Amino acid sequence: MVAYQFPPLGGSGVQRTAKFAKYLPVYGWKPVVLTRDPYHMQLRDDTLLKDLPAGLEIIKTPSRDLTALPGPLSRIGKFIAWKVLVPDGEILWMKRALKYALARLGKGDISCLYTTSYPYSDHLMGLEIRKVYPDLPWIADFRDEWTNNPYLLDKPHPPWRAMRERFMERQVLEKADRLIANTPVMKRNFTSLHPDLDLEQRMHVIPNGYDDDDFARVGAINPESRFTITYTGSLYQRRTPDVFLEAAGRLVCSGIIPKESFRIRFIGSMKEGPIRRMIRQNGLEGIVEVLPYMNHRDCIENMLRSHVLLLLEGGMGSECFYTGKLFEYIRANRTILALVPAKGAAADLIRRTKTGIICDWSDTASVEQGIAELYDRWERGALKLDPNHEEIRKYDRRVLTEKLAGILGRMESDKPR
Repeated sequence: MVAYQFPPLGGSGVQRTAKFAKYLPVYGWKPVVLTRDPYHMQLRDDTLLKDLPAGLEIIKTPSRDLTALPGPLSRIGKFIAWKVLVPDGEILWMKRALKYALARLGKGDISCLYTTSYPYSDHLMGLEIRKVYPDLPWIADFRDEWTNNPYLLDKPHPPWRAMRERFMERQVLEKADRLIANTPVMKRNFTSLHPDLDLEQRMHVIPNGYDDDDFARVGAINPESRFTITYTGSLYQRRTPDVFLEAAGRLVCSGIIPKESFRIRFIGSMKEGPIRRMIRQNGLEGIVEVLPYMNHRDCIENMLRSHVLLLLEGGMGSECFYTGKLFEYIRANRTILALVPAKGAAADLIRRTKTGIICDWSDTASVEQGIAELYDRWERGALKLDPNHEEIRKYDRRVLTEKLAGILGRMESDKPR
């Protein structure tokens, strides 16, 4: 398993591969993980290491992370990593870590190769390994789209880079034996963009999910006495709380929601300055808490102390996103307030699981109405869910890992003898 993002690195991106590694032994597969060393990790969560199976073989290689350079060099390093190196700054890690991968493969006991992005350099390592081991079955897992990533609509690459990355992406799509997309919309996008590559048959959909063990460790927790809305995760680029905070501010200033009865909590990696300005602009001082990134267990505890969980994802192309946190939201048995595209993957999942309400992410009046409705239910003691548990269970990490194990098993049995 080639996974640059892996515990003790924190953040939602590591959860998918870490949970696959946790549950694959249940289905007869013994993972060997190739990742980066923990030196200068921006987000670190050592509690995630406790979740991994005992004796898991983890090969840690020098990270070569330019974004972690100290002091004034940090800005230069980030510019090089994000703007100069193609397809991402982790290409420096990949080129040096390749020798570790080939050395481990040289022992002769590896049956299949799994690479996961982001970073896309993980898949480029797969291409390099394919040159040396052409018969080793390879599965490439796309947590997000690559050249069709909606965030590139906001800040597109220059034409020379876009062309180069399209070539890299196509090479991966051609050479990998099997491919995984995170959502059905992502699969449709890949298939329509590359109609000649037979992706309909070779690409499977395995979404993100939740792990029941994480909630069992936390136990039962009651919500707080104040009406509490919590957001967990990152805020960056188009993913901002502007519309939500404006709507909340209107409700407080009009007296519909009393200030002393309301709490909003943001937890995760985000720039505090812009949020603090929005808090002041909307008269929400004393209501909004901005908390730094915290370990996974503490994050779940804060979800369970809340009455409502906030989901933010908007902009052109965001219809294909689930976001990793959504699956823990639906498992938490707390009402979701989703500011997302009404016809997107996230909205569809919330409707099928009956776990929340959908508001137009760009319409302040719609969001204001949604918050007011949930507050009114809470005040009347009627903020209760009747979720579709059968649908929710489809996203249990054990169930999802069984799908991956099935793909790996078919690939291993089909390889030349």
